[in-house]
Amino acid sequence: MLHGKSLDPYKYVFHVILHPIDGFWDLKREKRGSLGAALLFVALTILTLAVEKMGTAFLFNPNRLSEINVMVDVITVILVYVLWCVANWCTTSLMDGKGKMKDILIAVGYALFPIVLIRLPMVLLSHVIILDEGAFYYMLGFISYAWALALVFTATMMTHEYTLSKTVFTCAITVIAMGIILFIGLLFFNVISEIITFVSTVYKEIRFR
Repeated sequence: MLHGKSLDPYKYVFHVILHPIDGFWDLKREKRGSLGAALLFVALTILTLAVEKMGTAFLFNPNRLSEINVMVDVITVILVYVLWCVANWCTTSLMDGKGKMKDILIAVGYALFPIVLIRLPMVLLSHVIILDEGAFYYMLGFISYAWALALVFTATMMTHEYTLSKTVFTCAITVIAMGIILFIGLLFFNVISEIITFVSTVYKEIRFR
């Protein structure tokens, strides 16, 4: 069997998802991964979700093609990815975490790959199975997300050299921090929007007088 250290940053993702403990350890310590590869896997995740919405057979597709907005998938994946990485970095910086922002970005990018690996073939599968076989189809979908979440959890543990209990606590705090960052961000943009509206109104009043 080919060891992970003999693989390039792109092929190494298969070693990571099949041997996550060793994989994420070497991803950081041995510099086996790359930010470019991680961002590619994020882009492939976005592409997969978009193709899934547009290409899944109508028996298993709750979306109407006329109402599909690919930008929603793009923004959602990027937002969740960036929010998790930023919130995790902020949290672990206060909890003696060993990982840098780049390490987190790379690890989480690699952790998303099961979504691509499973859900992309599911699009083809949806065209060759019948509704009675839907349980198998939906089970695969559940496995793809569960696998990715398990990898994100393992990535957090190995990247920051945490114990199992500390990783659980850190992930919970990270989710809370994501909510806080999102709230502050929305509040900031709302304030900016109000200021722009106010300035625009004042300008129009002055202009037409």
